[in-house]
Amino acid sequence: MNDHHKQTEFLKRCLRYEESARHQELEQQITRIQRDERCVRNAVWLMAVLTALAIAGLGYPAILLANFPYSAPQTIVDLVCVLGVASLVSLVAFVVLGMVYRKMLDKRREECRLLVESLLESRLGKPPATPWRERPAGDQSRGRAQVSAGSNGSPAGMESAAQG
Repeated sequence: MNDHHKQTEFLKRCLRYEESARHQELEQQITRIQRDERCVRNAVWLMAVLTALAIAGLGYPAILLANFPYSAPQTIVDLVCVLGVASLVSLVAFVVLGMVYRKMLDKRREECRLLVESLLESRLGKPPATPWRERPAGDQSRGRAQVSAGSNGSPAGMESAAQG
């Protein structure tokens, strides 16, 4: 189980704390997309194996037979070529379809995060603001870094640089 799958399962479990129709619908959509993505992944593996078999089926006689194109039956060569091309085209199509499913799943996960966040806010209230969130990024820390960079690093030099 990879990290992406663990996070998705965690979000689905969080959705179960609210029994609204939207939460249940989103959980069902995520489950369906995961199932479809798993089917596509299995189809990708099957097409990769068939492509490898077709390459091996053409490569074996090409290397070991002296007059390969003329000594092998043409129908078998044609059949292996068709199998290889068809499985290669299908492999590309399934990879693209897998990417589409992953993008759909990422979109549903983001919706799930927003719903879980609103659920937590409704139950626990807004989180308190921490000091590092309130302070702008370049406010006080940048000034200290510039002052300490200008001194030689000794405590006396830092104090004099900070005062003046």
